[in-house]
Amino acid sequence: MHINNPAPDGTFESCLKDDLKTLNVHLPRKRKTLSELLEEKHPHVECGDGTAHFFKKKELEHLAGMLNNDEQRTLRLPIIIEVGSVEGGMTVRSKTGTEAKVFSKVLEMPVACTSDIITIFRPQLNVLRKVLKTTTQYVFTT
Repeated sequence: MHINNPAPDGTFESCLKDDLKTLNVHLPRKRKTLSELLEEKHPHVECGDGTAHFFKKKELEHLAGMLNNDEQRTLRLPIIIEVGSVEGGMTVRSKTGTEAKVFSKVLEMPVACTSDIITIFRPQLNVLRKVLKTTTQYVFTT
């Protein structure tokens, strides 16, 4: 049976919201700056489910090599990649544009930050995640 319209009582939206909460439980409660993480012996953030997300020190040092000290103090990690918010692509919110600079260096191509949003596409995502495995995370949105 094909349903053209979702239930008028909001049941579908309620279920979807609950499912997204479950899918996103791995997200950090609070992100830390690159400079903060570089000072930690075991760099990590606490996740919504109470577990810890650890960063590879080598990856943090690689990021630090791309950025000046001010950018290291503003780059919040992990970089959150929104899946599902743009058809055909994913987005990253960036108030400072530092994420765009990092992505440009990793991808070896210009990456624009328009209205505080960076749009990336699947081929770019594959490269970014290969290089920035522990410093990026997905959030699932509608």
